[in-house]
Amino acid sequence: MKHETAVVIVGAGPAGLATSACLNLLSIPNVILERDDCYASLWQKKAYDRLKLHLAKNFCELPHMPFPVSAPTFVPKYMFVRYLHEYVTEFNVDPLYNRSVESAWYDKVTKRWMVIAKNGVSGFVEEYVGEFLVVATGENCEGFIPSVNGLDSFTGSIIHSSKYENGKKFGRKNVLVVGAGNSGMEIAYDLFNWGAQTSIVVRSPVHVLTKELVQLGMYLLKYLSCSFVDKIVLMFSKLLYGDLCKHGIQRPTKGPFYLKRETGRSPVIDVGTVARIKTGDIEVMKSIEEIKGDQIKFSNGQEKRFDAIVFATGFTSNVRKWLKHDGGLFNEKGMPHLKSPNRWKGEHGLYCVGFASAGLFGISNDAKNIANDISQIVKKK
Repeated sequence: MKHETAVVIVGAGPAGLATSACLNLLSIPNVILERDDCYASLWQKKAYDRLKLHLAKNFCELPHMPFPVSAPTFVPKYMFVRYLHEYVTEFNVDPLYNRSVESAWYDKVTKRWMVIAKNGVSGFVEEYVGEFLVVATGENCEGFIPSVNGLDSFTGSIIHSSKYENGKKFGRKNVLVVGAGNSGMEIAYDLFNWGAQTSIVVRSPVHVLTKELVQLGMYLLKYLSCSFVDKIVLMFSKLLYGDLCKHGIQRPTKGPFYLKRETGRSPVIDVGTVARIKTGDIEVMKSIEEIKGDQIKFSNGQEKRFDAIVFATGFTSNVRKWLKHDGGLFNEKGMPHLKSPNRWKGEHGLYCVGFASAGLFGISNDAKNIANDISQIVKKK
């Protein structure tokens, strides 16, 4: 069966929801295809319990709907999910669930995007046709576990951070967290609080800030240069945390806001992990060299036994698996080639949202830009 509409959106995370809401406000017909059985499945199903938004709420609002005044500055997971529930109701966003997109291409004859999706409930293959295609699967589509020598021999449990809920079942066990970004640091702290003997692999230099310092930096960036803001924020960070090198945490040579702008890499917002690292309650390890059974050998020669490994090693894009014609919009890693501010727009009515490495703030801006751009094209015709 063929379904025709103006805009086909792939993905019902916050990026897809925001784009659909903006299109609905402009009375532009659209359909969202979502492979899971709910919207924002990463938030509803794959986010650990203690997660909070890492930026202040005014930087995390979706288009046309601010958070309630009563909401805390840093919104917890359950409250953000409730916000999304209210958002889809307010803007009549109605995704089609259990639709796994298998392929999409641009038909030069009809000048339409052809999207083939499998209905996970009926088993039928469905065809969707639209003048515009919005890729809203984002950067965090599939959990990434790196190749590690001997990983298949590990006798304990292995999970990705997207499967981690809390540390209840890990109490009194030796657990290794791989990855020292926000998720890794926060999961390590959560595991410690549940009584696990926790270690964390810190492979790369990382900036550690408090949420207040991040908030200060975001405010100062409105008035000061990025380099000057980085100097101010790093001065306070060094006063608060001292020299973290002796605890196994190196600082990058470039400032935190510079790195966020240029690479999309966020600073770690400390939730109490650093204090536990300093006391030795959470042990910092070098990169993994080899795994044999329950024994893990690290690059400095240290060996230790573990019952479980949590990989907080990020996510990957799956765009290259199903998008057959992108006009060069995406690189080999499934990320946009173009830089801001127009990285969201490709050729022949192709758009992407949620790929700017700028969090919910970037999603909101991209969604509004895409909807306005489509509206202008439709009006001209």
